[in-house]
Amino acid sequence: MFVDALDSANAVTPTISAPIMIASPEHLRSVAQVWEQVPLLAVDTESNSLFAYKERVCLIQVSTRETDWLIDPLIVTDLEPLRPIFSNPAIEKVFHAAEYDLMCMKRDFGFTFANLFDTMFAARLVGRKAFGLGALLGEFFAIQTDKRFQRADWSLRPLPADQLQYAQQDTHYLPALRDYLAAEIVAAGRQDEANEVFEALTQVQAAVSAFDADGFWRINSARDFNRRQMAVLRELYLLRDELARRRDNPPFKIMGDDTLTALVLADPHTTADLFAGRELSPNQARRYGGEILAAIARGQNAKLPPRPQRPGRVDPMVQARYDALHQWRKVRAQERGVESDIILGKEAMWALARNPPTHLHDLTGVPGLGDWRRGTYGNDLIRIVNEAQPTPVEDSNDDAPESEAV
Repeated sequence: MFVDALDSANAVTPTISAPIMIASPEHLRSVAQVWEQVPLLAVDTESNSLFAYKERVCLIQVSTRETDWLIDPLIVTDLEPLRPIFSNPAIEKVFHAAEYDLMCMKRDFGFTFANLFDTMFAARLVGRKAFGLGALLGEFFAIQTDKRFQRADWSLRPLPADQLQYAQQDTHYLPALRDYLAAEIVAAGRQDEANEVFEALTQVQAAVSAFDADGFWRINSARDFNRRQMAVLRELYLLRDELARRRDNPPFKIMGDDTLTALVLADPHTTADLFAGRELSPNQARRYGGEILAAIARGQNAKLPPRPQRPGRVDPMVQARYDALHQWRKVRAQERGVESDIILGKEAMWALARNPPTHLHDLTGVPGLGDWRRGTYGNDLIRIVNEAQPTPVEDSNDDAPESEAV
């Protein structure tokens, strides 16, 4: 992978011409035959998460080293020609910050992926502090990205020409950027580590957008509510989701969490109360007022919701192992000049802390530990978890996942 990158990296800034829009199944099938013959494709997606109750992929950008295409999946609903391309290990797919794109495409289209290169992770692996796409395009190509469209509604049709150009830019420069960063990875001797990171990305799970009916318990501004107030909050929370579904809007565009809790505290009883208070805008009061008052009334008479069971206290020995791993990870990251999660993820540290290994083969199957990390860090990890000792210092779970918090 990386030898080819060095052969093709000539430090030439690619020129940019108008993208080719793919808006028919026949066109996609024809172009896919071309893509099947190339060694590398850059890929990105645009979704409408800020404008729909359930987001969907609204645009797919694909670039070779010579040409840029934009696929409209709202029109081209049969994307099967892409399936063998994305799963083909002979074709390298270049993304920037691939995880979200992969999760969305797996959710919407059921795609599988092989042979990825992520320019964001590549930049982080070699210790770059500015690894956003805009920063990298500015550094390598003197390109200034237009931030107006970062929060655009990609489900609108027709898409404006300048918005399409913005989308094109996200993949147009990726092949050349990949070459620069691949060369840096080779120079740093990080090829095996990079390959392991990129392979792990192919295994990310599809995005899940199911509604959590108990999510009201996690609203921060309600943490001091009594159970009766939580009953009212639950009804408002359920109403918000119903309204969001009905209007095909994200729930936060109906009412924010702070608005829900403010309504509970204000305890309005009449429409006049809603207009007199500051909890709602006049438009919200007019549009949703009757249903909000009905939800509050239901909550005031509903059965009190049982509080969710508090997570158990972390075993002191488990916490000691985790803390020791956390400190080791911090030191290793500082030595390399990278962020800590590049060394080892929290999921792996908790797994090792709960089930301490005694031999290298015990590390097989630990999430986030591939062959390279096991070979590079394995003996250190075994030693650290087996030498860790609990301390009398008060527990600190700042890095614990929610399920582990004290």
